[in-house]
Amino acid sequence: MSRLGTIGGRLHRGEISLNFVGRQKLWYSISGLILVISVISLLTLGLNFGVEFKGGTVFQFPSKPGTTTSDARSAVEASGVVKEDPIVQKTGTGWRVQTESLTSAQVTKVQETVQHRFGLPKPDDVSPQSVGASWGKDISKKALQGLVIFLIAIIIYLSIAFEWRMAVAALIALAHDILITIGVYSLVQFEVTPSSVVGLLTILGYSLYDTVVVFDKVRENTRPLLTTKSMTYSQAANLGLNQTLVRSINTSVIALLPVAGLLFIGAGVMGAGTLKDLALVLFVGMLAGAYSSICIATPILADLQERQQKYRELAQKVRSKAGSAKRKSRAANAESPAKAADDGPESEPQDTVPGEETTDATTPVGAGIRLVQQGPRQQPRRTGSKGHPSGKKKR
Repeated sequence: MSRLGTIGGRLHRGEISLNFVGRQKLWYSISGLILVISVISLLTLGLNFGVEFKGGTVFQFPSKPGTTTSDARSAVEASGVVKEDPIVQKTGTGWRVQTESLTSAQVTKVQETVQHRFGLPKPDDVSPQSVGASWGKDISKKALQGLVIFLIAIIIYLSIAFEWRMAVAALIALAHDILITIGVYSLVQFEVTPSSVVGLLTILGYSLYDTVVVFDKVRENTRPLLTTKSMTYSQAANLGLNQTLVRSINTSVIALLPVAGLLFIGAGVMGAGTLKDLALVLFVGMLAGAYSSICIATPILADLQERQQKYRELAQKVRSKAGSAKRKSRAANAESPAKAADDGPESEPQDTVPGEETTDATTPVGAGIRLVQQGPRQQPRRTGSKGHPSGKKKR
């Protein structure tokens, strides 16, 4: 069996345990810091909405060897009709430049300038596309409606399948993942496109799936607690979290590997800029979802449950039982040395004359055996022929 499989088995049996629930203040502090950074970035930098949301004109044209992003940007700006800074993306073998909304005459001017700068055969090699801002507003509205319907359905399902406290904990973790993902988009200033919205809706399901798997095990462990009184709710929840930890890690790693390939290899190495919008939201969202299902959702659930009177009384009984066991253990440890001191050291055997024999006799005492050590045998005195001690005959 692999090392990870061995660790997973020991975690499931409770032989080893990582105290995630007991360190909730640490996880809350880490998440709070990330969320504060995300909110500050959203308030200061904002989001870089794509042409689909704010409207504009997009020019796509092939690249020639040795050209850079600056060359493509300067070629469009040289037309003299672009007032805002264009957004330039590398798209495989060409360039994609986004500008504000332009008129037909201005579009023609940009085409002719780029053709001249890049040495293209004809102006039609620069392909323009104009998008109105109303289309982006419709997309945003539909995405928001879908998100609200999704959240309502999740609340209803979790409240019926589990309980409302689990639904609240899952939704808090979900909002945590969404805000972190949007904050990262703001920090790196990636363009927000319809692909980004699709990816955001995708990670909602992934995050909830991982959380529901953990909650199902927590429910199984906490169901008999009030009867057995063997551990607190937090301890049972932490046990369930450890029992599903390896599964959560394996699921997250397997899901993140292909997404990382899209983001770092497809968009980073191969220059497929159209992939990075979808890849970034999936990568950050899945990573945040794996973290929140372990370090945020379950600790929040434990905190909500420990507020109930029955679980407060259970925790008090468990602590009282643990304290009584410790006191008994200390008393037993203190009694053992005192008893050994009262018994005293064992008596040393008496010295014997070399060549003399000693014998040991065993005598039953109660339920045990007592060793009784006899002294050395005395040798008979020598006597004479008549038995006189001097050995001389009496005259």
